[in-house]
Amino acid sequence: MSQAFRIREFLMGDYEASYALWQASEGIGLSAADSRENMESFLSQNRGLSFVAESAEGSLVGALLASCDGRRGFLYHCAVAGTHRRQGIGSALVDRALAALANLGMRKCHIFVLADNAEGKRFWRRIGWEERTTITVMSHDVVAGADAQGRGAGWRLKSW
Repeated sequence: MSQAFRIREFLMGDYEASYALWQASEGIGLSAADSRENMESFLSQNRGLSFVAESAEGSLVGALLASCDGRRGFLYHCAVAGTHRRQGIGSALVDRALAALANLGMRKCHIFVLADNAEGKRFWRRIGWEERTTITVMSHDVVAGADAQGRGAGWRLKSW
């Protein structure tokens, strides 16, 4: 039985369709960090790590971003169109990204899942991932006063 989809590298030409998929997918949080300009930078710094799934007809039905920091791999925005779920597309995207990260020597990978994304948590558990309850993610805006595209005056050290 042949697959009704194919996995290939995420290219900038996939941005609009992927962004629309992410917007339509529950549990995906989008921000200025996901602008076209930022995505170009992300993809150029993480060549060969992000992937899309195309249906047999050629439409984009899944997308996954991946990166590495030299020590660990990270996955972001894994989404499959509702009409194409439960066909192995999400797992295939994850497998492809993990193989690419392994080729770079990464031995561990993390994904950030929104706390209220129950369906996403079920998916990750089903494919063998475990929830980390011993850490808390903390964030800080590096660019103070950033505009909607993430551009701003630059980071300022607070003086106490």
